[in-house]
Amino acid sequence: MRLFNCQNCNQLLYFENRQCGNCGLQLGFLPQRGELSALQPRTDLWCAEADAESGQLYRFCDNAAIDVCNWMVAAVDVETRCIACRHNQTIPDLTRGDHLELWRKLEVAKHRLIYSLLRLGLPLLNRYDHPQGLAFDFLADPPTPQGERVITGHDNGLITIALREADDAERARLRMAMNEPYRTLLGHFRHEIGHYYWDRLIDDAGQQAQFRACFGDERADYAEALQRHYAEGSPQDWQSNFVSSYAAMHPWEDFAETWAHYLHIVDTLDTASAFGLRIQPRAASTQGMNVKIDFDPYRCESIERLIDHWLPLTFAVNSLNRSMGQPDLYPFILSPPAIEKLGFVHELIGAIHRSGTSDQAFG
Repeated sequence: MRLFNCQNCNQLLYFENRQCGNCGLQLGFLPQRGELSALQPRTDLWCAEADAESGQLYRFCDNAAIDVCNWMVAAVDVETRCIACRHNQTIPDLTRGDHLELWRKLEVAKHRLIYSLLRLGLPLLNRYDHPQGLAFDFLADPPTPQGERVITGHDNGLITIALREADDAERARLRMAMNEPYRTLLGHFRHEIGHYYWDRLIDDAGQQAQFRACFGDERADYAEALQRHYAEGSPQDWQSNFVSSYAAMHPWEDFAETWAHYLHIVDTLDTASAFGLRIQPRAASTQGMNVKIDFDPYRCESIERLIDHWLPLTFAVNSLNRSMGQPDLYPFILSPPAIEKLGFVHELIGAIHRSGTSDQAFG
């Protein structure tokens, strides 16, 4: 993600900031411009300093009232929720326990996801405007142990996220129980949105043959593959062909996992570029490790360039994490077949820009 500055005092800001810690001005994100802007009050509306020349006035998304969103809506817009929150179909019962705080964590991850989708220019319809639009259900488990627990997943454009995933202790327990090296809220969103875009960009677009040549035949029985995965685990050599052990379960999951990793790579490289990071190891042999990350990964021309910068960056940040006694930030090995699949996703997204059908809100 790019860096943001307060237009009033030039203070560096986090994407989620609601107020500048230096000058105290209110902040709001302008999704059509991709800017986190300092705001000046205009009666019950706001003037955004990042868009002051246009004279446009804004109001906060309805969800700002309960501190779960800092995105703005144009004053002339009839909608009262921002373009990220319009995808919400169901939210938790906020009168129960810690549901509000857990939902806030889900919204932080979801807004970062929507930011990336806008940067990539991907089609982003909501369920209110189109029957094939994207919608989210954020659901809590039943209050009694006898009730059926919520399962995180995707079904024809509806992504369900179990509220318990926002509980750090519960998520850590599940990561250990399922022998996963990586489990985050943002990772869940990036994985499940991969299923959504498989429907839109592969199935609806008639790209099944190209997909099968790279990922395998998705017509294989999914229920059988799922049962086999949990009964037998992944093949011992899964790292030779897949980005994760779960990706080895079925071609649909392979695509969703690859899609998620593509978003991991692009957005993390974008942050590294925003900070002007350069990897220049002081070691005897550093062949291929000297890189300067000074380009826009969201508009990169080739998967090779992304990977050539990603591998040195992950070696560096994994080393930093180990110095702090923390697990690797990116605990995965990218084999040539896995990189080929990442290239498939890269080309799939690039084709949207070349076709002129991009929903890009900002670059």
